[in-house]
Amino acid sequence: MHNPFTSLSDFRTQFNLGLCQLLDKKELGTFILCLANASNDSELFTQLRGQLEYQYLELLEQYKSALLNGEQINAVDEDLLVFLKLNALGFHNVKLTEKRDESVWLCQFNQLRSFRPSRMTKFAHNGKMLTPYIESHFNFNKPFMAKECFWSGLYNNKQIDLFYNKYPFANIHGLIVPQRDKCLPQFLLKDMHSYICKFTNDLSENLPGIAVGYNSYGAYASVNHLHFQMVIDEKGLPVSHSSWRHNGGNTEYPLNVIVCESAEDSWKIIDDLHNQKQAFNLLYMPEKIYIIPRAVQGSVDVADWSSGFTWYEMCGAMLLSNYRDYTSLQDSEITEYLKSYKL
Repeated sequence: MHNPFTSLSDFRTQFNLGLCQLLDKKELGTFILCLANASNDSELFTQLRGQLEYQYLELLEQYKSALLNGEQINAVDEDLLVFLKLNALGFHNVKLTEKRDESVWLCQFNQLRSFRPSRMTKFAHNGKMLTPYIESHFNFNKPFMAKECFWSGLYNNKQIDLFYNKYPFANIHGLIVPQRDKCLPQFLLKDMHSYICKFTNDLSENLPGIAVGYNSYGAYASVNHLHFQMVIDEKGLPVSHSSWRHNGGNTEYPLNVIVCESAEDSWKIIDDLHNQKQAFNLLYMPEKIYIIPRAVQGSVDVADWSSGFTWYEMCGAMLLSNYRDYTSLQDSEITEYLKSYKL
């Protein structure tokens, strides 16, 4: 695949084409990935619905037959668990992602994301900011992950792999894994921080609305293999709105947010947070880096409607899997939940 970063329309076209090609593989993991991504894009879902439903029924019959005959099912266990949930729900009850504004906040109903494995999100951390990469744990070097890679190549003299997010919360949502073969843990070093700053700035010319999120260890990073989350959001997340004091406005954000305009200035703060063993989330935007120190995961009771506050929630966008909660969640509740993570 040629460089997909030449324009937003080209990126979207290649992104969706790649999903169609993955669906042709007729495997459980790729089926789940395609279904979850299509559920975030009504046009794509309409295009792929017939093929998705046919493949769902094929897989269902295949697994029924295997179980009746006492045969092993050749699939990853966590994918089988997701398929079990989908079967209990029923394909016809799959709901597309919805979004609504709640005052200054963004709320998103995302049914299929709630099916994903919890991995590290429920771990209670012991205050360490750096833990070793462990090959036996989930990582992006697992052989079955190769098919989920959307693009791989050199960019600004570093090898990067851009994976589809298997359970996305944006129409174009990828996982950037730099120097994947080096098996780097989820710990940010100055060189990589500067690289992502430049990556975001450079691509903003062709991909308007690009933003890159980062969860430190202890801030709901679900995989201990260095990665960043790339999304396209031309409207911008709530934390970037001009009304907040950290952006020059008059309104106080519920969390402490530090905004820097250079890789060098922002690194000084990030390095201090590392030294203090302080969990944090980052949002990289063109010429701006938002740094959000926050209470470590496990130290705050998680709301019933949430699987945990990652960089996305910290930036003012709430992910919900229960439609009743999605429609009823109020501005004041969101504000209070965010405040509970304030140091």
